[in-house]
Amino acid sequence: MKRKIIPYNSKLKEIARQLRNNSTYTEIMLWNCLKNKQMKGYDFHRQKPLYDSVVDFFCHELMLAIEVDGESHYGNEERDNRRQKKLEERGIIFLRFDDLEVRHNLDIVVKRIEEWIEEYEKKML
Repeated sequence: MKRKIIPYNSKLKEIARQLRNNSTYTEIMLWNCLKNKQMKGYDFHRQKPLYDSVVDFFCHELMLAIEVDGESHYGNEERDNRRQKKLEERGIIFLRFDDLEVRHNLDIVVKRIEEWIEEYEKKML
């Protein structure tokens, strides 16, 4: 299957770099489970620019964005929902986790991501 090229606003490249250099504790916790193809062999990227947005984690092969909703998201749910809807209209699927959920139940978060991938793989057979 040919990989879809996802354009992005070039102004977001530096913002994504700053976000990577200033990751939250919970983003680092989850990144340690996603990096180096540890998640069922899939390649994830962190703070990935997509169109006019930056998502916390993204797997191109799965077209899956994972967001950890921490303090920066509180009170911005409407903005986040609009942004998510725009990306979903372009074929990107979202999994969202609350910061506290990642912090206190990382194993459950990882299991939910693995289960989502297993369901995706079944559909692709």
